[in-house]
Amino acid sequence: MGQLIAGIRADVLFPEKPTLHFYPQERECPACGSSLNIQKTWEKEVVTMDIGSFRAKETVMMCPHGHASFVSEQLRNLAPEKGTFGFDVIVEVGYALFVHSCNNEGIMAKLAAKNVFMSEREVSYLGRKFIIYLAIAHRQSQSRLRSFMTRNGGYILHLDGTCEGDSPNLFCGLDGISELVLDSIKIPSEKKDTLIPFFRGIKKKYGEPIALVHDMGKGIIAAVEEVFPDIADFICHFHFLRDIGKDLLLDDYTALQKRLRKLKTRPLLSQRARYLEQKINPDNPSFGEIMASIDSGTWETSSFEHFPLITVYVLINWVFEYPSQSKAYGFPFDRQYLDFYRRLQKIHYLLGQIMDTHLSTTVKEHKPVFKFYEKFKTIAEDERLNILAAGLERKAEVFDKLREAMRIAQPDGKEGLNDDGGDEADMKSIEKSMAAFRKWLVRQKRRKTTYAGMIKQLDKYWVKLFADPIPVTTTHGVSYVYPQRTNNLLERFFRGVKQRGRKKNGTASLSKVLKFALADTPLVQNLNNSKYIEIILNGCPNLEERFSQIDTHLVQEEMNNARNGSDKILPAIKKLVRGSDLTMKISALFSAAQQN
Repeated sequence: MGQLIAGIRADVLFPEKPTLHFYPQERECPACGSSLNIQKTWEKEVVTMDIGSFRAKETVMMCPHGHASFVSEQLRNLAPEKGTFGFDVIVEVGYALFVHSCNNEGIMAKLAAKNVFMSEREVSYLGRKFIIYLAIAHRQSQSRLRSFMTRNGGYILHLDGTCEGDSPNLFCGLDGISELVLDSIKIPSEKKDTLIPFFRGIKKKYGEPIALVHDMGKGIIAAVEEVFPDIADFICHFHFLRDIGKDLLLDDYTALQKRLRKLKTRPLLSQRARYLEQKINPDNPSFGEIMASIDSGTWETSSFEHFPLITVYVLINWVFEYPSQSKAYGFPFDRQYLDFYRRLQKIHYLLGQIMDTHLSTTVKEHKPVFKFYEKFKTIAEDERLNILAAGLERKAEVFDKLREAMRIAQPDGKEGLNDDGGDEADMKSIEKSMAAFRKWLVRQKRRKTTYAGMIKQLDKYWVKLFADPIPVTTTHGVSYVYPQRTNNLLERFFRGVKQRGRKKNGTASLSKVLKFALADTPLVQNLNNSKYIEIILNGCPNLEERFSQIDTHLVQEEMNNARNGSDKILPAIKKLVRGSDLTMKISALFSAAQQN
């Protein structure tokens, strides 16, 4: 019978919203043994995954001598005290949002199929509630987490943050051995005075790390030196490579991007693509033949009438496929605007060849080719763009040689940010390759200008890049770890944050996501670790039951704190305060008001 009910939709099983009665488990007062009296009865709506929506009618009992009141633990295990949605719904929404990266609309549809209905706003609310429950469970498990890491031989503290635009910095501390996020914080910037309390908090909770790994940020380095003065300190290879690449390439890359925007390259391409799309009829029999001809590179159609038009349309869309050249490393490893410009130049050159050798300027059908060629000639042959692209490519060639020497995030790599840097045991060979690269770089003509900063960075951080491996004593024996090569654990996480934001909001921008994300959001990364789940469950069979053990008032207090700390400045006000002449404007207004 139970299996039969489990397979029936709740709205079929209960045509009308059912009322379920809940009573305290106690029948007598534990303090005096007296029979309990009814104090009150009350109702509320509850929504769970198993039943859907129902009315919960609770009878609250009390000791006749005033020793205590007693409530239904069964109801408290289903849903928070003042909450409508059950713990199982909170967990379902949390996993859907943060582990499976579903958007609000998709979650609403999946829940509706199970007779659980909610608004998009409620999905977001429950997602934040899930984070807070998880954060409290994490904090309550700190001693067990510390014991777990001790059995692993200690922890290697990776430190990193991410921000975009005017968003706050979401800064994390992560154990490089277990790959668990230990703590996180939202800060305005990575300044020493802001980071020191955060580092001290991690040290107090989890003890001294056996090593630290971070980027070359001045604030991080200064704070680390004060809080962890005697701990082995390393610069992670991935961050070193990324930062040195930005220093070398960013100015030229930004200039190239601005020049492309000034010439309105993308809008013009999009406009041309939309025009051609209106002229193409995919239902025309010749369309498939022409597409097959383009795909095979051989003439497989007798119709030439639509061939130039379709060819130009295909080539424009090929230009817009420039992100496919990237390896998912991000800038400076991927240079997408350079790829975009080189693709545009390539099709412009190709169409020029076609016109010179195959087409007649008097044939009407050739007009799409001629119009495209002429319209984008200025951009493809722009002297400023060519100089910027050529200079960027020269520098990128040097940077790519460094990537190959370090054997990480290599140009021909296929792992993207999942690249673990290769074989840790080959560190001496990597150091030798790096020494050969430095020697080669010193011989270059531009070493005193273009590459002076790169040489300086190599010399400054060499010791932190190639220190001896650290022996780690675990319950399984002694192993050796190169902390610098476990390089991009947090980069992978931040990429996941951005992907979830893009799925949810339809934008690649991280700024909005970070502004409204709770500081403890990075803890969701730990949910992929079964050992972590076991630790925070603390004997409970699932997260639903574990969350039910957490004080509801504590959760509500943190929800209120998160809401009060949100960015509530109105957009119109934000726009005004960013203006440099705001004070002058207000002064002028007051002067005018006084004169009137």
